[in-house]
Amino acid sequence: MAQAKNKRYCSVPHCFSYGLKQPYLNFHSFPKNEEVRQTWVQAIRREEGPSFVIKEGSTHVCSLHFTPADYVQGLSVSRLKTDAVPSLFSWNEFTPPSTSECVYDRCYKRQFVELSVLELESQQKEAATKVAKLDHDYATPPPAGVLDEVADHIKDLKAKLKSVSLPSPYVFSQYCVSDSQIRFYTKFPSERVFKIFWEHIAPSASRLIYWSKAKRKGEETIDDSGPSPSRSMPLIDEFFMYSMRIAVGMKEQLIADMFQTSVATVSRVTITWANYLFSILGTIPLWMSRDKIRSVMPEKFKKHCPNVRVTLDCTEIAVATASSLTLQSEMFSHYKNRTTLKALIGVTPHGFVSFFSKLYTGSISDKEITKLCGILLLLEPGDEVMADKGFVIDDLLSGVGAKLIIPPFKHTAQFTREDAEKTQAIARLRIVVERVIGRIKSNHIWDSPVPLTLMGTVCQIWHNCCVMANFQGPLSSDE
Repeated sequence: MAQAKNKRYCSVPHCFSYGLKQPYLNFHSFPKNEEVRQTWVQAIRREEGPSFVIKEGSTHVCSLHFTPADYVQGLSVSRLKTDAVPSLFSWNEFTPPSTSECVYDRCYKRQFVELSVLELESQQKEAATKVAKLDHDYATPPPAGVLDEVADHIKDLKAKLKSVSLPSPYVFSQYCVSDSQIRFYTKFPSERVFKIFWEHIAPSASRLIYWSKAKRKGEETIDDSGPSPSRSMPLIDEFFMYSMRIAVGMKEQLIADMFQTSVATVSRVTITWANYLFSILGTIPLWMSRDKIRSVMPEKFKKHCPNVRVTLDCTEIAVATASSLTLQSEMFSHYKNRTTLKALIGVTPHGFVSFFSKLYTGSISDKEITKLCGILLLLEPGDEVMADKGFVIDDLLSGVGAKLIIPPFKHTAQFTREDAEKTQAIARLRIVVERVIGRIKSNHIWDSPVPLTLMGTVCQIWHNCCVMANFQGPLSSDE
């Protein structure tokens, strides 16, 4: 197979590069992309036809026709860029090195090599003679000034070593090198949005006190001169570890192996960052004024429900079953047929999470959550609230002067034309809250039952996921 790779020719006119004679050259196949392929064909002044057919694995252009800027420098090998085009040819004042030599040149080179070998052997003999004379002569002091020169040389090397830019030691920078990777690992839409977020939280995050120390100290005075215990990894890697646990949903053991640390460290960092982000993101005001909502309301809402201020819906997340039978009965959801936690989500017409409740046990009803969560205190007279048929909260809303918009109930054999149109319109508009809940649950920590080890922090994690869903921007037409 290696021999077949060496039997490669360059297809550029007037270039006689051959893999067997120039094994140091790279021979690049024509790109699969049709536009880039045609650019190559035009650049080498060839035309596809009976006399020139591009075949995969047998038609190449050698590296003599590419500039150093056409390559991506890697750790061990260089790779040709996907959009690189050959540009060095004999017709643009570039002459490839000759592939053959005359007999005179070959004889001269051979003679020169033989003389160099003889000269090298002579120098080696002289050096061996000098070493033999000084063999085991440890008491002989070095010549004057030699040690000073060595010391100065070592000093210069240390100075150069400090000025050399080493590769980034961050795990974050190894995985998040594009917008798509940042979306996958952190749920931020782009690198620009993430940088803005990080610049705002990094100063205060550098003063974090890990929850394990706070738990030990209790109400005692804690020395806030720095983080505790001493941070063993960069701050951004700690946030990345939290994102791997919450956004990606990786298991703690897998994260520990990835960061070369212990499972206890992963647990400590996850709980610490969950509480820290809870305190930081909790200062962001979410409830929007009526005028602000109307200024950004989509046209379809203005047409059917111009006074809607929020769309409500409840969602549940699965949790591990507790050993306590009393707790099992409180958390058991007949709708999901398992133990769950339940929360109320409020979304504006343009898809902004303006309200969310804390997590309640799964046995609670939608009406009871609406009564306890505090959203009734935020509504004003004249507001309209859109919900599904299951939300029978007319009496609660009427107490604050608000109105409930739900699909009409069928009192006869079939809907009237007006009721059918109203049901379809509400269904199309209410889908916004379903899409936003999908964004929140795209954090893969919710894909499997929440373990009991996170039950003390699950409300903070839920809070962070709800707030950070707004960082993803308005809902697209596809969503």
